[in-house]
Amino acid sequence: MKSSYNHPGGKLRRQGAWTCSEKELLAIIINSGTKNFDSVQIAEKLLDKFGGLNNMMGHTLHELIEIEGIGITKATQIAALFELTKRILRNLENE
Repeated sequence: MKSSYNHPGGKLRRQGAWTCSEKELLAIIINSGTKNFDSVQIAEKLLDKFGGLNNMMGHTLHELIEIEGIGITKATQIAALFELTKRILRNLENE
């Protein structure tokens, strides 16, 4: 198991969020891995399946949980992240 120092969250704390890749930021949201895959590997699987973050938005929870390592809780967290992003973008557009 990786220490928090090696986890993307540790990188974010040490170096700042802007230094993290999309995969690392998604791994932070996913938080923990499984017996077979760490959070970074799960994030990579998600990005590969959907072709990037932009393409992940709008997919159903069921489509997210098709990825090994993503259960209903992690899918819910990801869906909440995307909904927050949409709302932020909407607010920025209305300013």
